[in-house]
Amino acid sequence: MSDPDRPIRVVHVITALALGGAETALFRLLSNFDRKRFESTVIALIGDGVLAPRITALGVEVLDLGLKRGGFPNPRAVFSLARHLRRLRPDVVQSWMYHADLLTTLAVPLARSPKLVWNVRCSDPVGTGARRLKVLRVLASLSRRPDAVVVNSRAGRDYHAACGYTPRQWVLIPNGFDVEEFRIDTAAAADVRRELSLERATPLIGLIARWDPIKDHRTFLEAARLLLEKRPDVHFLLAGSGTANSNRTLMNWIDELQLGAHAHLLGERGDVARITASLDIASLTSVAEGFPNVVAEAMACGVPCVVTDVGDARWIIGDSGRVVPPRQPAMLAAAWEEVLEMSSAERLALGSRARQRISASFGMRRSIEAYEELYGALARSE
Repeated sequence: MSDPDRPIRVVHVITALALGGAETALFRLLSNFDRKRFESTVIALIGDGVLAPRITALGVEVLDLGLKRGGFPNPRAVFSLARHLRRLRPDVVQSWMYHADLLTTLAVPLARSPKLVWNVRCSDPVGTGARRLKVLRVLASLSRRPDAVVVNSRAGRDYHAACGYTPRQWVLIPNGFDVEEFRIDTAAAADVRRELSLERATPLIGLIARWDPIKDHRTFLEAARLLLEKRPDVHFLLAGSGTANSNRTLMNWIDELQLGAHAHLLGERGDVARITASLDIASLTSVAEGFPNVVAEAMACGVPCVVTDVGDARWIIGDSGRVVPPRQPAMLAAAWEEVLEMSSAERLALGSRARQRISASFGMRRSIEAYEELYGALARSE
């Protein structure tokens, strides 16, 4: 049991600190924690990602275990992590993502750290390699070791239960969103179109997703080709790591589908909220997801969403958007057209419902309080 007169010490162990869903969720958590009640440290298996200096700027120590990308946790890494944990003496150790879950589970007994929580961020990882599947099977066999397993989506909980996870307790904490950062921004629409050399009234549909087979950029582009045959005024935007003009596969697909100047590749951006707020429609074309942040972020910006029926996307949207099956470009294009053909008032009402839903059900404060309650309860327990 922790000393009630000092802050609860939480060490977060995460696979990497690149710009991704789990990493961003950790950054937001650290940014909003009650510093008087919680003292945080981050240990990254691979610590050279773009979020490392941002976390350090919060006043949170970041330690790097120095594993190589594509490497596998080894005994040296286990003992290195255990040494850090013995020095830090945390009340709670929170691991994020599979490799960190595995490494931390092996290190915690050596460090005599009292409480361990896993954080599961995905569901049904389509296309997962053999090594990752092996880790998943090992974790299933170890899943009663942690005191709790946090999931950010119902789909993730159901998938991992089907994989054999039998934790002492599941804790569902959906991602939380800052509705002041992601907000309706009418100036962004004009600014982004000016950046792209487009007229102010040009309809703009966007997919904000890293370059990864699971995100299925091909379906987005095939749907774009179909929609252009009916709506030649529409333009399409791709943003996210790996989606720049240097991506030869993307450029070849754009040429093949004759999208030409209608497709805009922005690559990884630091102004995602601004880009998102500029869209007329935000899309998700993934074939698998847990809790897709980009959908909630677009909704918070009052942007209507058309998404594939994966993970918790349908639950997140509720009645504020459109849902289509994965890998169905014709249905995706038809849903886009339906939204674009709405009157301005109808689209505005759809976006307003979306923002209200995020504010009411997925606000940042609700998510932070759930983590604080979990860590507090674990630190107080024997």
